[in-house]
Amino acid sequence: MSHFDAYHKFEPMSPEVTRISLPYYIQSLDVDSITSEAVALNCAYVSGIIADFLEDEQLVPTVSGRMGSGNFNFEIKDVLCNDKRNIEVHNSQIEIDAGYEGLQKLALIEAKRDLSKDFLVRQLYYPFRTWKDRVNKDVKPIFLVYSNGIFHLYEYQFSDPMEYSSLTLVKQKNYSVEEDMTITSEEINQLLDSVPIIDEPEISFPQADSFERVINLCELLNEHPMTKDNITINYAFDERQTNYYTDAARYLGLVDKQRNDSITFFLTSKGKNILKLSYKQRQLAFCEAILSHKVFSETLNLWFSQGEINKHEIVAIMKQCNLYKVKSDETYYRRASTIRSWLEWIVELL
Repeated sequence: MSHFDAYHKFEPMSPEVTRISLPYYIQSLDVDSITSEAVALNCAYVSGIIADFLEDEQLVPTVSGRMGSGNFNFEIKDVLCNDKRNIEVHNSQIEIDAGYEGLQKLALIEAKRDLSKDFLVRQLYYPFRTWKDRVNKDVKPIFLVYSNGIFHLYEYQFSDPMEYSSLTLVKQKNYSVEEDMTITSEEINQLLDSVPIIDEPEISFPQADSFERVINLCELLNEHPMTKDNITINYAFDERQTNYYTDAARYLGLVDKQRNDSITFFLTSKGKNILKLSYKQRQLAFCEAILSHKVFSETLNLWFSQGEINKHEIVAIMKQCNLYKVKSDETYYRRASTIRSWLEWIVELL
């Protein structure tokens, strides 16, 4: 045990999404129902996403699954003493989600369906070191995250192959195989004009700035209910963050909870129905869930009319909307950042 620099934070994602279609003859893959990392990888491969990202049309699937690492050693930073430690590995077990080999490279892919802020570098480093000396071509560590219809791909390199902590980003791109992704300002304005405003629920007002993670939580709960502890561990949250994101999803009517031996969260029928929709209709349904709350609707209206909005203006609107258990100015301003973040998510759809 030591204070190792073992994790790497994901870099900010590009806002651009490249659209790629499945081959016309593929009938067994449903792009609206990608429920596992394996299916996401199959979809990314047959659609040409992997080939496009790695700029290699000759890639074919080769290594995958569990295997032994063999023996190697490496250095890793100890953040407590600002020094490096030498680690020896003797046939550790590794798991490669997918490997694709071309004429000049072997790409080893770690795939996930949960949007975390960081990841354990071991997931890329051990496979990289295992195969680096077994092939006489470049070994490319790739991280793939699939969520809400988008494939997020990150290519990394270890600038010093002997140092675990030398991971750097080479490039990042996003892809979709959905046909219709265009959302217009007219469609959002139509929602603003037509969505009925509902009463504020007696649920803590959201303090969860990443709406992408709210969606991702719904996707994971769509597979099966999860306890509070499961969610905390899955996202590497602390308990408070778990409360924030589950409350945010409950606030929108997407998730509910029940108490047995422990608290278990599950997707509501509303949440399930939204996740069955195509990409564009799903985004519009999430927008509708947000804008059915007066504070979000009025804030976005003001934003559109002025072209910008500040936190003081958001708080002024909040104080007129009878928000549940939001009393102090400090709380208003903390929650205002969530309102702005969720509305930025909507604006970035356009």
